[in-house]
Amino acid sequence: MRGLKGKTTVVTGGASGIGRAIALRLAEEGARPVIFDIDEVGAARVADEAKSAGGKAHVRRCDITDYGSVQAAVESCEADIGPIDFLVNNAGWDLPMNFLETDPDFWQKVIGINLMGPIHLHHTVVARMAERGAGCVVNIASDAGRVGSSGEAVYSACKGGIIAFTKTLARELTRKGIRLNVVCPGPTDTPLFDVFKSSSGDGEKLASGLERAIPMRRLGRPDDYPGIVAFLLSDDAGYITGQTISVSGGLTMHG
Repeated sequence: MRGLKGKTTVVTGGASGIGRAIALRLAEEGARPVIFDIDEVGAARVADEAKSAGGKAHVRRCDITDYGSVQAAVESCEADIGPIDFLVNNAGWDLPMNFLETDPDFWQKVIGINLMGPIHLHHTVVARMAERGAGCVVNIASDAGRVGSSGEAVYSACKGGIIAFTKTLARELTRKGIRLNVVCPGPTDTPLFDVFKSSSGDGEKLASGLERAIPMRRLGRPDDYPGIVAFLLSDDAGYITGQTISVSGGLTMHG
């Protein structure tokens, strides 16, 4: 895709799952992904995979819930690798629980990772993009933020917030040369989904029920998402901003 080669791209949560797949695809396209993750060992494995395939990738340990940690990682990245051209906010976390069974500590953890984390990244990275007059952001939200999801009330609120936040920044920053868009995955077979299955009490029943509900009759896979992310970052999407795109096998349809 046009305009990806050589571009320094921060990918949060790139040590596994969808983030890993995105980082590897961007390296394949000739970009330079920089994986921001608290799992430094896992991130290093992904970077090694990218390099073994002939690409370039880097790692920075970063706790996205800590604004100071984000600032330090961004400063290190730009000092050692170069200005950040693209940002992919992918990191996320949740556990399935009915809202009335949760407590404030749980809310704060979910909000810290899924809402405040991306806000920290935007405030730090996008400010630098604005100074340079160029940049692109893809935020990985969830269809839970568009249509709701039983057992994920606070998570859904966070992802809905990310959708609205992205649209607002797209309006504020377009004249500074920055585009922002959202990708909303549907249910996906990732390590986080394995946690969901083990927490639900009947994980296989949950998975099979979702598969029946999805018109394509399967859960998403991490490799289903990097293509749309790469496209939205590329010059091929140069006239697209403020959009929210579901990748869900037809489970949700809008328009």
